Amino acid sequence: MHEFLQEMRQAVFAGRPGDYLTVGEMPGVSVAEAALFTDPDRQELDMVFQFEHVYLDHGRHKFDVRPRRLEALKASLGRWQDGLGERGWNSLYWNNHDQPRAVSRFGNDDPATWRASATALAIVLHLHRGTPYIYQGEEIGMTSAPFESIADFSDVESVNYYRDARAAGRDPETILPGLRRMSRDNARTPVQWDGGAHAGFSVAEPWMPVNPNHVWLNASAQYDDGESVFAMYRRLIAFRHENPVIAHGSFTMLEHEHPQLYAYRRELDGTVVLVVANLSDESAAWTLPGGESLELEFSNLDDPDRGSLRPWEARVYGTPQSPSESPGRSGGQTRRSPASGG
Repeated sequence: MHEFLQEMRQAVFAGRPGDYLTVGEMPGVSVAEAALFTDPDRQELDMVFQFEHVYLDHGRHKFDVRPRRLEALKASLGRWQDGLGERGWNSLYWNNHDQPRAVSRFGNDDPATWRASATALAIVLHLHRGTPYIYQGEEIGMTSAPFESIADFSDVESVNYYRDARAAGRDPETILPGLRRMSRDNARTPVQWDGGAHAGFSVAEPWMPVNPNHVWLNASAQYDDGESVFAMYRRLIAFRHENPVIAHGSFTMLEHEHPQLYAYRRELDGTVVLVVANLSDESAAWTLPGGESLELEFSNLDDPDRGSLRPWEARVYGTPQSPSESPGRSGGQTRRSPASGG
């Protein structure tokens, strides 16, 4: 495979003008193999899509859903951060056309917590080392769809699994929960552009019905809302471009065994960015690590408490800068007062 990829790189891209990006979709690839595939000196691929973290909640089959364990998620993503840190490159993603919607799978899509969990997941992913991918609708926090019966599913994998399970004698009510959680149809409902007919996706009836929540969850409602999920994605993209530490800095996972907190530290040439998020429905005690003197760059909830994080609260701290340097680092939100670890 390495020989063929190198040949493709030379025959297709070498000596041609323009910027090219190659991505390998590689289920089952190991960290060591990915380091070879994406080593710039080998001239094979720029990055790979690996699937380890989206297999963690699978049982014997993807529709046999296991409870999500944050410790396992951190161990998986942290291993890839370390493994491709000095050689190679990471692709960062929560969902794609074959995975359920991120906010429904890794967050909590109840309307009361939907925005907080969608923005917390965005913050956690986008400040890792690697290239983040935004799947269509993720930037407005689209959720998985409410499927009532097998008649609502179009995905051939889901329909065939249901047929085979029924032939084996299983009760429909034991099959449908797994399909509702993991079916690829969750990612394939029309993008929700507005609250009108067919969510503004088409004037004709689309292949799949739109999610009923499009009446309030849509792009049009978020464009001019500075606190929207869409606004957070724009802020994160700007923050990445303004701060070289995000692309080039070291990565250190923190709170490895904490069942609620996802925290890590990025560092480059004395500049530090620290990210912490409570990815749960319960508050969690947390203070800055001892010895850290960092300023709050931005968060997804107002009025943060220094001693704890509310459910689905995420914060980004950074190295204090002189006043002349602050505007380029703000990420779109007013800088708060310094916070010292203790």
